[in-house]
Amino acid sequence: MDDRQIKEAVRETYGELARRFQDAGATAGCGCGSSGCGDSQAIGLYGLEEVAALPDTIASASLGCGNPLALASLKEGETVLDLGSGGGLDCFLAARRVGPTGRVIGLDMTPDMLALARGNAAHLGLSNVEFRQGEMEAIPLADATVDVIISNCVINLSPDKDAVFREAFRALRSGGRFSVSDIVTSRPLPEIVRQNLRAWSGCVGGALELTAYVEKMRAAGFERIEIDRQGGDGCCGDGLAFSARITAFKPSAPAE
Repeated sequence: MDDRQIKEAVRETYGELARRFQDAGATAGCGCGSSGCGDSQAIGLYGLEEVAALPDTIASASLGCGNPLALASLKEGETVLDLGSGGGLDCFLAARRVGPTGRVIGLDMTPDMLALARGNAAHLGLSNVEFRQGEMEAIPLADATVDVIISNCVINLSPDKDAVFREAFRALRSGGRFSVSDIVTSRPLPEIVRQNLRAWSGCVGGALELTAYVEKMRAAGFERIEIDRQGGDGCCGDGLAFSARITAFKPSAPAE
């Protein structure tokens, strides 16, 4: 199993889910060993008022494992990048917080997800959100372009997480913030899980041990890394894989 096979399996899984959401407004289920990421309880980590203000078809299409906005401290006028933006839920909530002078960019590699998100954005009438096709291992943005990077249960899907963290660091402005929810593990996964494409698409096969996740972030240059365990024992039930909210910063440039 190589990186290309993993990418194609993930793209097909989430393309199929996006088509289901478009056709029938299907809701997400637990990703562990199923057809995709997502925890039906994760939506409860958002403020009830802000989620209730969105159409049910948008909130129900969430495939996340937490709330990456909770510690992002978004401010008016900021530029936000969402890695693996899916149907757009976190982008739409972020757009409200940064206001009309701010900007939110959703990045996703799956055409059907992009179509779903763009349709949702049009339905909401938001002018400060855009969705771009691309991969988080090669973010299609110039250096130092965004103030904040968020992501919800997506980095675990990448077969090259070192590249994801390097690219995220590059795209952030000096002093920029990184706030993601992701699936991590408390100990090494069995090799049979690592080699299972369905487990990868279900956000488990590619999950890193938490210590390795943090080490890779530090190697990319991030500092002030903090971990907040969000999801109890996660959908695997035995504590091996769980949801964590991870925040970090790109160092500020020295004053001249």
